[in-house]
Amino acid sequence: MNRNVLTGVVLAGGQNRRMDGRVKALLPFHGEPVIARQIGRMKRICDQIIVVTRDRDLFSQTVGDSARIVEDRIPGKGPLSGMHAAFSELNSQDAWVVGCDMPFISDRAALLMWEQKQETGCDVVVPKIGGRIQPLHGIYDVRCTHHVTGLLQSGQYRVKELFNRVKWAAVEEGRFLQQKIDIRFVVNVNTPEEYEEALSLKVHS
Repeated sequence: MNRNVLTGVVLAGGQNRRMDGRVKALLPFHGEPVIARQIGRMKRICDQIIVVTRDRDLFSQTVGDSARIVEDRIPGKGPLSGMHAAFSELNSQDAWVVGCDMPFISDRAALLMWEQKQETGCDVVVPKIGGRIQPLHGIYDVRCTHHVTGLLQSGQYRVKELFNRVKWAAVEEGRFLQQKIDIRFVVNVNTPEEYEEALSLKVHS
């Protein structure tokens, strides 16, 4: 495993129920689908990008050869399903994992967290914004794979359960602000209302 390479992972296997059936990752966002925007940000710092989905045909045209598409091996169990599939395919030590409904993901935030992971030797580093940890914009070590597998096999499907099994750390909101990193990178859009609100926000390059 290459410790100096970061893989980007987009978890895009959800059912999109709260978005009235529209595929969140494919929603247009300032001229491009959300997932295309995410891949563009990830390409700035990642050598490989993996999109995890329950149906590769949903994304094959949009993603093209910009990312590798893999399907859930244990489908229907939420983000842990996607992590399991992605981590099983990693050629790198570390992965930057995001949800597909986050239009403002930040490569600068990811680099800051990756640096902290390398400094501390943690298995996971996530942001803590507004007093809450945000597991779906975090840096995960491939060592997490067997813990994720164990959770799925035991019927535990909450991502935060993983944090009871690994060494993890949080980067506090203030540290991002000190680096002039816009903390809206954790914003996600689960409903039509949240999508419209996100569209109204100023977009930074």
